[in-house]
Amino acid sequence: MKITKLETFIVPPRWLFLKIETDEGITGWGEPVVEGRAATVEAAVKELSDYIIGKDPLKIEDHWQVMYRAGFYRGGPILMSAISGIDQALWDIKGKYHNAPIYDLLGGPVRDAIRVYSWIGGDRPNDVADAAKSAKEAGFTAVKMNATEELQYIDSYEKIDQAVARIAAVREIGGKDFGIGIDFHGRVHKPMAKILAKELEAFRPMFIEEPVLSENNEALREIANHTNIPIATGERMFSRWDFKTLLSDGYVDIIQPDLSHAGGITEVRKIAAMAEAYDVALAPHCPLGPIALAACLQVDAVSHNAFIQEQSLGIHYNKGNDLLDYIKDRSVFEYEDGLVKMPKNPGLGIEVNEEYVRKMAEVGHNWKNPVWRHKDGSVAEW
Repeated sequence: MKITKLETFIVPPRWLFLKIETDEGITGWGEPVVEGRAATVEAAVKELSDYIIGKDPLKIEDHWQVMYRAGFYRGGPILMSAISGIDQALWDIKGKYHNAPIYDLLGGPVRDAIRVYSWIGGDRPNDVADAAKSAKEAGFTAVKMNATEELQYIDSYEKIDQAVARIAAVREIGGKDFGIGIDFHGRVHKPMAKILAKELEAFRPMFIEEPVLSENNEALREIANHTNIPIATGERMFSRWDFKTLLSDGYVDIIQPDLSHAGGITEVRKIAAMAEAYDVALAPHCPLGPIALAACLQVDAVSHNAFIQEQSLGIHYNKGNDLLDYIKDRSVFEYEDGLVKMPKNPGLGIEVNEEYVRKMAEVGHNWKNPVWRHKDGSVAEW
């Protein structure tokens, strides 16, 4: 069996899909994208295709090593996201070739289902109490929300009080056992992150996420010394080498690698195993489409330290199209009692609606995240 073609599709709301074809008619799908940089990653996929067209798709580890190491410059969001989508599609082909879910080829599942959470509140968090109530009524047992709007390095306690009030409202609606993930989104700098983390302790959050930007991970030591809340980070880290120091330093409790950014199934499986050796939990980042979510579930299935899965159904970015629009069998991601079952079908376990993908690729998108500024005119972290 040989790889014959790679084809990409930029589809709304903000996704990039990849189809890999073989000379035996088995095809695989991946989701290589950086949110806001879809066209750049698409170009990277086309460059990497030279390394694998005409090759055996089943030699996934070798293809991964070639794509990663054959470029003198390696790593980073663009190249690793391109590798991620190709890797997902190759595993999809391999699963279909062996008529087995990918997780069966990775040693078999350690769980039948995994807890999922729902996003609430939007970029500038508002109406979170009503949104939390709706999520709870829909069967979710956990939600995630942004903690704040933009914050200066040193900002007002009024913004801290506003954030605390929002989390308090969600806790009241959800009840004492409702999971609340609080995303600082890298928009909170170290001085304010220490204050906010301390103030939120009373509400017993499930975790605080990206309390500082990943390039400032050394600050996690000080934040960890100021709070008992579990600290999560990792969506802007792209390989096991990026995670190495984070894990050895010992100030993170949950890692959140993204299956579409951190090297795909092959690499995130290794990152998860590294984290397990440090007694650190796994909660893959996934505010993306159905292919990315299906890939996440394959790793969740075989990772003992996986405890919850992000998913994008109803997320504020999904304008016009949502998670289920691009697959034929929507029941594969049905949520019951706050859990989603592991897909049973071969490969990624989903059937992509190719006709709809091609239709929406004609529409495309040019999604970019907003550019925020502080009142003084300086650029704010989004």
